[in-house]
Amino acid sequence: MSDLQHPDSRPFELVADVYERARPEYPAAAIAWLAERLDLRAGRTVLDLGAGTGKLTRALLPTGARVVAVEPGAQMLGQLRRVLPEVEAQLGAAEAIPLADASVDAITVGQAFHWFRHDEALPEMRRVLRRHGAVCLIWNARDRQWDVSKLLEDFIPSDRAAPGTWSDKLAASELFGAVEQRRFQFVQTLDADGLVDRIFSISFVAAAPEQKRAALERKLRALVAEHGGQVELPYVTDVYVSYAA
Repeated sequence: MSDLQHPDSRPFELVADVYERARPEYPAAAIAWLAERLDLRAGRTVLDLGAGTGKLTRALLPTGARVVAVEPGAQMLGQLRRVLPEVEAQLGAAEAIPLADASVDAITVGQAFHWFRHDEALPEMRRVLRRHGAVCLIWNARDRQWDVSKLLEDFIPSDRAAPGTWSDKLAASELFGAVEQRRFQFVQTLDADGLVDRIFSISFVAAAPEQKRAALERKLRALVAEHGGQVELPYVTDVYVSYAA
């Protein structure tokens, strides 16, 4: 387990294979919008920071830009290298990015910015960006009105902020300019195994005691059975873009 990781993010190392298998891709419309705003194309370089198993990394490849992935978790990085052997992938943290000054045109962060130590990470992000470079933060968030959210209430810390609210850290930084936001929606269709994997890929579920997780699994499988063997899990995807000041 890497010392580079935020302590609260380390449960992902226990479920890296499940994360890769169960987490949804990003909607095509969201990728198209961020690619346009970041001007991703041949001759440009984009850093996918906190890349995880490469869910966002693989979506960036068709833009033609050179994609460099940096991830602090050894197990997550191993999954990325397995599924995307052609991608340049390095072990490293947002607080100590293993790249040279002014070496990338853009930075993307998928599902990870809320794990960063922002006072250290934001100067590092600005350091590796070239002039007029931009940062994009993106989150797929489950619709909290759906039945599964009720089943997770006993697992979720009462003071846990919604991930997207962390974009305020970027907006407040003097290193970056105004933040532009877009929202997209999509649905992930899952059977019982898929829903169990998807929910068990959440960090606070992965870190829960085995007995508690077993009880949750029974409830999830019962929920899918009530819906005829398949459920649709709705999401909103929030995308934030800001240019270097």
